[in-house]
Order: sequence, then C-alpha cells, then structure tokens
Amino acid sequence: MWRIVDGRHGYPFISIGGGASQLKQSSGGGKDTQGNGEIAAGVVWWLSDAVGLRIEGRSISWLPASSPGDLASNDYVVSAGLNFAIGGKARDTDEDGVPDRKDRCPNTPKGAKVDDNGCPTDSDVDGVYDGIDQCPGTPKGSKVDAKGCPADSDGDGVPDGLDACPDTPKGATVDAKGCASDADDDGVYDGLDKCPHTPKGAQVDSVGCPSDFDKDGVPDGLDKCPDTQVGLRVDVDGCPIEITEKETELLDTGMIRLHDVNFTTGKATLLAESHPVLDEVGTILKKWPELKIEIGGHTDSRGSEALNQKLSEQRAQSVLDYLTQKFPELKAGQFTVKGYGESSPIVPNTTALNLSKNRRVEFKVLNRETLKREIERRKLLEK
Repeated sequence: MWRIVDGRHGYPFISIGGGASQLKQSSGGGKDTQGNGEIAAGVVWWLSDAVGLRIEGRSISWLPASSPGDLASNDYVVSAGLNFAIGGKARDTDEDGVPDRKDRCPNTPKGAKVDDNGCPTDSDVDGVYDGIDQCPGTPKGSKVDAKGCPADSDGDGVPDGLDACPDTPKGATVDAKGCASDADDDGVYDGLDKCPHTPKGAQVDSVGCPSDFDKDGVPDGLDKCPDTQVGLRVDVDGCPIEITEKETELLDTGMIRLHDVNFTTGKATLLAESHPVLDEVGTILKKWPELKIEIGGHTDSRGSEALNQKLSEQRAQSVLDYLTQKFPELKAGQFTVKGYGESSPIVPNTTALNLSKNRRVEFKVLNRETLKREIERRKLLEK
C-alpha cells in the first residue's frame, strides 16, 4: 500500500498485491490451483484517532497455474469498512507534539516550538518561530533573515529596522538609533576622527585633524591672522602678540616692579584690589616658562626690622600662592620667594609717597641668558 498524500484527516492510497488460491468442489473431483493479482485504490477517512472509514475499489485477477499468462477471470469489488488503529499513537501530522485533535495550528513548520494548542511561538516577535530562530533575542522591530538573525547593512551594530541612519560609514561611532556622533562638530564622525577634540570652527582634513597654514598653533578657521610670519608668538586668535608695558619692563630690565599690590595692614593677606595687576603679571609669566623668577617682598621702615623682614617674606609667599592657584600653568619650581624687609628702599622713607613706593613686590629674572634670547625674539617681533 502506498499512501499518496498523508493528511490530517486521512489519505488516498493505492495498493498492489498477489497470492495463490486452490479451488476444490465439495462433491469431489480434481483441484484447481491458480494465482491471484490484485490492484486497489481508495481512501481512508479518520473518524477519530482509533477508528477510520475505508472505501476502496479493487480489481481481482485469477491466473490459472497451468497457464499463468491467460486471465481466467477478473472481478471488481467496491467495498466500505472500518479501520482500527490498534496500539497506535494519537495522530500528529505536523509532528509538533500536539495531537491533531487538539492542534489549532496543524501546519506548524518542523522544528518550531509550540504552545499547548499546537501553535508556534515567537518570543522576539521577529516573524521567525522559536526553535527555528537562531537569534532568539532580537530587538523588537529589527529586520531579520530566514534564520531570525538581525540584518545590519552598515555594520554599525544597530539592526536594520531600528537604525534611523542606515548608511553610516563603517567605523563611525553611533548612538542607540544608529546615527553617527560628532562630538567636536567638525564634520568628521567620531570613530573616524583622528583628532576628536578639535576646537569648534576649525577647518579640518579628511581625518578630522585641524589645518594650520601659517604654523602658528592656531587652526585655520579660527586664525584671524592666517598669514602670520613663522616664528612670531601669537595670541589665541592667531595674531602676533602685542608687548604690554609690564612685559616690556621685564624684557628691558629683567624685572617687573609692582607698587599697587596691597595687603591687609600688618598682615600678608592679599586685598582683592590687587588681583587684576597680579593677573596681568601671571598672564605674562606663563608665556615664558623657561625663565626662573624671584618674587621679592619689600616693606617701608615703619615697625621693627625683624617684623618687616618676616612680613615681607610672608607677603611674597602670598603672591606666589595666588599666582600658582590662578594660573596652573605656572609651576612652583619656576619661582623662589625672598623677603627683603626694609633693607632695600628705592627712595628715602621720609614722606608718605616715598613710603608707598618702598612697599612693593618685584619679579626678578634669575637666568638672564635665557632672557637675552627672548629679547632677540622681541626684536624679530617688532620687525
């Protein structure tokens, strides 16, 4: 028997068979031995898992033993009957483990996991059933292949379907939506940007690094003086630095002398009114990190000599503490502190004006050879 199609409710079939039979009259006489050939076609329709209705048409051929090639007779039989499944298991046509009588999804693909009703589950809702899905944790909304694995056309780690920027260049850093970031806003994506901290507004090359046509350290696009002569010191805008009065004093005399650094009377506490002038000096000194500077404190002659000596040392230290705190670029090792007390007046302590002139702070260059080289640079700048 050959089942042509094996369905849930039954199947059509054809069958071929053969055998032998012997006929003998009950009144006696000779025996008639002959062969049998049968061909049948029909259908079985299951009424339940145990009982089915069988209908068939059968052709029975009788072939004499003495002459097998001669058809002695041929009978046609149409019959109907019952099939009993003795010892059989409940039918499960789609082999999902749920019997056909309970299976609400009778055509489940082989290998898929099903629920109690025989219907396949899809935990990640990607259209590929559990059991067949090789990537069962796919984020909802992702496009997947036949195996249930998410596609990622631009290789940025964000699946297609969730990727709001599906054409991101390979290697670029992206956010959760798959869109490339550009932290320094220079037009070159993070991950591809070899200079990721470019100042905003600077012109950059194809790898995100700023260009600097005049080699002054200020990127093109931010450089307000793009044709500065090579070697000149420039400000933050890329323009040659103008020499201030105090910087001129430093370069010409090797010293900056301040009379307007004020403290609380009899103490080393800086007054806020002294901050602007010290800020100007700090701005100058951070340009010359190679200079060694002595900060000298001087008092007038009022009070005892010992008290003035101690006070001048403390005031000089207060100045250094303020500068190194306000300007982290200034290193404490670049400076020394010395108190001169009342020992080095620049004018006699005879009037109130002269007393104020003797109360001063001086910044003195100790390595004058280095200063000479800077003076030569200043001449070039003036030129």
